[in-house]
Formats: sequence, structure tokens, C-alpha cells
Amino acid sequence: MTADGLALTAAWIVDQQEESGAVPWHTGGHLDPWDHVQAAMGLDAAGRRAEAERAYRWSASAQRPDGTWAAKYVAGEAVEHYVDANFTAYVATGLWHHWRVTQDEAFARELWPVVDAAIEAVLSLQRPDGAFVWTPGEPHALVTGNASIAFSLRCGLALARVVGADRPVWSSASTAVADALRRPELFEAKPHSMDWYYPLLGAAWPADEAERRVKDGWDTFVVPGLGIKCVTPNTWVTGAESCELVLALDAVGRRAEALQVFADMQHLREDDGSYWTGLEYESQVRWPDERTTWTAATVLLAHDALHRVTPGSGLFRGEGLA
Repeated sequence: MTADGLALTAAWIVDQQEESGAVPWHTGGHLDPWDHVQAAMGLDAAGRRAEAERAYRWSASAQRPDGTWAAKYVAGEAVEHYVDANFTAYVATGLWHHWRVTQDEAFARELWPVVDAAIEAVLSLQRPDGAFVWTPGEPHALVTGNASIAFSLRCGLALARVVGADRPVWSSASTAVADALRRPELFEAKPHSMDWYYPLLGAAWPADEAERRVKDGWDTFVVPGLGIKCVTPNTWVTGAESCELVLALDAVGRRAEALQVFADMQHLREDDGSYWTGLEYESQVRWPDERTTWTAATVLLAHDALHRVTPGSGLFRGEGLA
């Protein structure tokens, strides 16, 4: 990846961004709050600070009075109104990343109330066993969502320190969900690769546990030369999941494998810098027929982590986090 290639990918994301600052999956597509934040993070990693800040200000404007967001928006209007706990918490990760990249305390203070309200809303969804249900009224907890929430809580606590806020309840909740993630019986079993690597993001696990986890899933999900499967047993590799694995491998010190997976998934790149969501590799069909901002953004984040370009490159290695 050259500097020009990275800039082209960032420019493609900006081309999809709406005037309001919202970043849908692609022009004319829908937006979900998690992938919108991921796109903003990718823009920051590529030096597109103004556009990233527009995206975060959209999040502030769209946040509901209870601190949550709807699960899906089209052209600025909510079309699926339910709350996804992970979607809501992720703004803390995004704004901590923005702080790491920019060191802009004024912006951190401006957006802090958004993070504060979001995390407080999510805390109400934590079960007595430490796991978070995925949405209000449902009993089930998901590994990927909980791992992401655990990371967001740590990022929220770090941002709280920047603005001088004390949130001891967040710290207790973070410890409880981290403990829960070591008890697989608490979660719905799913065949997704994200459940394999997501707990490694943020380098929260001891080296021996992380090493075992990498080995346990490697042969199941990694397709040499192409990236990783999104879900077993499907013969479908996806770009965003491949680059998230890159981030996880980098976080646990497996740089050689991370570089290889990053190189392997580049077959999804188009000449305009965009990335296809995935490839069904037995039939050699790109599926679904879409190129997505969150895939392109995760490529930018993975490149930054591998090559230490910005001050935010250590985000998923847990730099600056307790």
C-alpha cells in the first residue's frame, strides 16, 4: 500500500459521506452507528480529520435522549429503531482514537457528553454475570458484541481521564465483562470468525491465553492467499474481518501473520481505492455486490497499526488503556 493508494481509499470513503457528516455503507445505502464510527476512525487514520469530525458531530446530532442510537438509518432517518448495545458503546472507541490521533482536548470535551450518555445507556444492559445482552428485552449475550463493549468501556475510561471525569462504575463493569468473556457458556454459540478473534483486540488477554486462541481458530477460518472466512462452513472470505484479524494479530505480537493476511485480502481492492465486502471463492463471485465504507476504513486502520503511521496506530494494541 502506497501513500497514494491509502489517500485514494480515504477519498472514496469521503465521496460516500453525506452532507450531514453521516457515513453510510455506500452512496444510497443505509448507515448503522457502529460502521459509521469505524468509517470515521479510518478517515482519522488516513489524515482526513475534518471529515472524521463531521462524522462524530453527526453521531452527536443523531443521539437520542436516552443516549442510544437507532440500529439503522437511511438518508438521515431512522428506519430500524431498536437499540444494539455494541453499536451504542462504540462511539467511545472512536472518540478515544480521535484523541490519540489529534490530542485535541477541546474536541474531546465537546463530544464527551455523547460518550458519557452512551456508556450509561449500555450499562443498564449488563447482566448479573457480567455479560451484556445485545438489545433491551432479550436475554442473549454475544461474544463479539461483548468483546467490543469491553474494549469500548476501556476507551471510555481513558477518555474520562482526559476530561477529568471519574467513572468507577464503568471500571467495575469493564472488569465484570472481561471476566465473563472467559466463560463461553454465558454466550450464544455462533460460527462467526469474529467470535474467535474479537476478544484479542485491545491486548487484554495474557500472552499464553492469546496464543492458544489464535491457534484454536487458525485452520478453521484462515484461507491462505485470500484472507479469512466470515462464517463457517461457507466458502466466503471478507475484507473487514480479514483486516480485523490483522489488528488482533498485531495486538498479540504476531506481526508476520498480520502482514500476510493484510496482503492476502488485497484482491478485494478496486482501482478507485474501494473494497468489495467479500468473495465467494469456490465460484469466484464477489458477494454481496457492494463495496463498503467500513471495509475500506478497516483496511486503513490495519495499515496504520502495521506501519505505526499515526499516534492512534496503537489503539487495538491497547496503548494508553488501563
